[in-house]
Amino acid sequence: MQTRKNIRLNEYDYSQAGYYFVTICTKDRLRILGEIVGADDPVCPKAEMRLSEIGNIVEKCWYKINDIYEGVQTDIFCIMPNHIHGIIVISTGGQGRPPLHKIIQGFKSFTTRMCFNHNMKTIWQRNYYERVIRNDQEYQKICEYIETNPLKWADDEYFE
Repeated sequence: MQTRKNIRLNEYDYSQAGYYFVTICTKDRLRILGEIVGADDPVCPKAEMRLSEIGNIVEKCWYKINDIYEGVQTDIFCIMPNHIHGIIVISTGGQGRPPLHKIIQGFKSFTTRMCFNHNMKTIWQRNYYERVIRNDQEYQKICEYIETNPLKWADDEYFE
């Protein structure tokens, strides 16, 4: 049995206040969240994401995080055909605050239940990528990456 690599920082408390950049991929990287349109226009490339029904559900669930967890807010967010990027802000950390992995687990579980009518056992891969955002410069760079991600879809590491 293959062991999964732990990508979390050792000894880091993921329930403490901070900004967290997350990427979550669909199971088997299936393009079920929608499609990128307009990127191949040679005159005026303006790529944008056209969400599928499942993509619309995922978007609504992402914003629902703000209502479910006190002291937790979603920031900039982008849905791609087979993955999502977003920033989650835990504004007041500490005891009683859910750690990041519990927030992501809840999000993945809720979206999967909401997509039950689509005959999908799960829509997400088992793990997710996360990065603790350490300063304003890094935050700005990540925001730009998220905003411009649809324009770079053909070069994206998740484009298969």
